[in-house]
Amino acid sequence: MRIDIISVVPDLLASPFSHSILKRAADKGIAEVHVHNLRDYSTSKQKQTDDYAYGGGAGMVMMIEPIANCIHHLKSQRTYDEIIYTTPDGKPFNQKTANHLSLKGNLMILCGHYKGIDERIRELFITMEISIGDYVLSGGELAAAVISDAIIRLIPGVLSDETSALTDSFQDDLLSPPVYTRPFEYQGLEVPSVLLSGHEKEIEKWREAQAIERTKLRRPDIYEKFEK
Repeated sequence: MRIDIISVVPDLLASPFSHSILKRAADKGIAEVHVHNLRDYSTSKQKQTDDYAYGGGAGMVMMIEPIANCIHHLKSQRTYDEIIYTTPDGKPFNQKTANHLSLKGNLMILCGHYKGIDERIRELFITMEISIGDYVLSGGELAAAVISDAIIRLIPGVLSDETSALTDSFQDDLLSPPVYTRPFEYQGLEVPSVLLSGHEKEIEKWREAQAIERTKLRRPDIYEKFEK
C-alpha cells in the first residue's frame, strides 16, 4: 500500500511515521507513506497556499491552484483508489471504514487547514471526506496520521500477531474485553480464574460475555448495533 499525504506543515507528520508499527511496515516494504509539502506546488514567489474568503469573514481559505497542481502531479504517476479530505463535516471514521481502506492499493489524503479548502477542490477531486471526531483541530495532519495508522496496522504482515487486529475493539461492534498479565495478584486484585484454566472454549465464552457487558455499559450506542 502507498499513502500520499498533502500538507502545508509536513514536519508535523515526521514523527508518527518514524516509530513503532508504522515504521515497521515501511521497513518491511508492506506500506509506504509519502508526505508532500503543498507550498512546493504554489506558483507565487511567496509560496502562498491560502487567501481571503470571498464574502468576508474570519480566517483564510486554502487556494485551488497549489492543491490542484499537487493532485495532478500525483495522479500522473499512479491511479488512486480514494482521494480523502480530512474535515470536521466528513463521514465519521470508524473501524469498518479502516477495514475497507486497508484493502486498497493507493490512497491520497489532503489535510485541511485554516477555515478549509476552496469548495471546488471538493467537487472536482475528493472522493471521500473523513472526520475523526466532533471537534476541530488546527489542521488535518493529526487526523491523517490517525487514519493511516488505523489502516496500515490491518495489512497482513504488519503486526507480529496477525490475529491481533481481528480482536480489536469495534471489529464486531463490541469493545474489547478486559486483559491481564503478571503479576497474578496486585493490591488484593486477582486475575479471573477462568483465564488460568487452560480451557480455550471457556476462556472465549468469558471474553465474549465481558465484551458484551462492557459495550452495554460504556457504549450503548454501539451495543444497539450489536443487538440488531
